[in-house]
Amino acid sequence: MEDLLLRYLKEAHTGRTRQITGAELGKRLSLSDTELRKRVNRLRQKGVPVCSDRSGYFYAANAAEIYATIRQLERMVGGLMAAMEGLERAMEKFQDGGGKGSS
Repeated sequence: MEDLLLRYLKEAHTGRTRQITGAELGKRLSLSDTELRKRVNRLRQKGVPVCSDRSGYFYAANAAEIYATIRQLERMVGGLMAAMEGLERAMEKFQDGGGKGSS
């Protein structure tokens, strides 16, 4: 399936101007949103330049498109880190002596 995803993006959606929404891409390849994100992530981990922005996915046409996707991913990581830090502060309110994993 990753090969099919890669081939489809490369042939039909190279460059940001030819991007496709996640919903439409999933529909065309019969993938759920979650499965699509997992497969895109695996391709990226293999060094395949699958890019995205808020409007959809595409195969990179140049380094600038890859750079923009990297910056977007960095912002997402920052948001996740802030959420984790907030949850860690919330754990401090649970002073029942149960430690990590207590409810």
